[in-house]
Amino acid sequence: MQNKVNFKGRNLLSVMDLSTEEMEYLIDLAADLKNRKKSGIEHKLCKGKNIVLLFEKTSTRTRCAFEVASYDLGMNVTYLDPQSSQMGKKESIEDTARVLGRMYDAIEYRGFEQTIVEMLAKCSGVPVFNGLTNESHPTQILADFLTIKEKLGSLAGKNFVFYGDARYNMGNSLMVGCAKVGMNFTACSNRKYFPDSVLVSKCQDIAKSNGCSIRFEEDPMKASKGADVIYTDVWVSMGESESAWKERISDLSPYQVTSDIMANASKNVIFMHCLPSFHDLNTTIGADIHKKFGLKEMEVTDEVFRSPQSVVFDEAENRMHTIKAVIAASLADEIAG
Repeated sequence: MQNKVNFKGRNLLSVMDLSTEEMEYLIDLAADLKNRKKSGIEHKLCKGKNIVLLFEKTSTRTRCAFEVASYDLGMNVTYLDPQSSQMGKKESIEDTARVLGRMYDAIEYRGFEQTIVEMLAKCSGVPVFNGLTNESHPTQILADFLTIKEKLGSLAGKNFVFYGDARYNMGNSLMVGCAKVGMNFTACSNRKYFPDSVLVSKCQDIAKSNGCSIRFEEDPMKASKGADVIYTDVWVSMGESESAWKERISDLSPYQVTSDIMANASKNVIFMHCLPSFHDLNTTIGADIHKKFGLKEMEVTDEVFRSPQSVVFDEAENRMHTIKAVIAASLADEIAG
């Protein structure tokens, strides 16, 4: 694959840091590396390099995606959970960064404040990749957009609708990403769950230059009309207080993704979710919510989640391929296969 973008030595801290060309390059590279893996073509592009994964928030998909991607690239991996590191407790973020930068070729961080991943990047001297913070989730957006391109053929001009709480990492990152690649973005929710106005203004300027729009809608059916992609996320994120459930359920229940919403969209609409999802009672949290509030399903119905329109597991797999693309683009000396 011809390298049309120089990403060597780069961090990935937020979607806003990526240009349209860089996003397109990383998505195309991910598709190429996915094809190599599916074809059984070895691609140890970072053989002998070392990466450390710092997880202050646990995750199934992010950890597995980074580990398998790194192993496929020929790298050695160290995983550190909150109990395995003194970062922020007995040792400052700055000092931790300087130590790890002496031992590793790259650092991944998944946790809370965006300032932490930015400090790691500033002080470590090696590329740093954001696996999720409260403000941004760039590797998820690359996986989402690879999935959309695979299923719908292209990104520009498609109508993307996000249902639920659009104030945090997923709503913010999807809005930025859509503006960068030319997708029309709509956030559908109770007005108090719309993104920050300053970020909205920035995204509207970006969208205008790429021939797309940023919209906000409180009517779920109006929002889904003509949608090519319908996306949702959990109503209460990891680390938030249990007391948040009552308010979120009251405010966001009208924005549950249902078969009626899907039927109102375009003929080839796809359903997406970054996972995990509370679409049944087969989790301890889901069962607890049912006991307290009587809900069997939350942000999406089980019918939609399991429908042929749902591409959530393709999306989950693509985390691995897009993460691999980011690591290879930043660390590999040669990418062509």
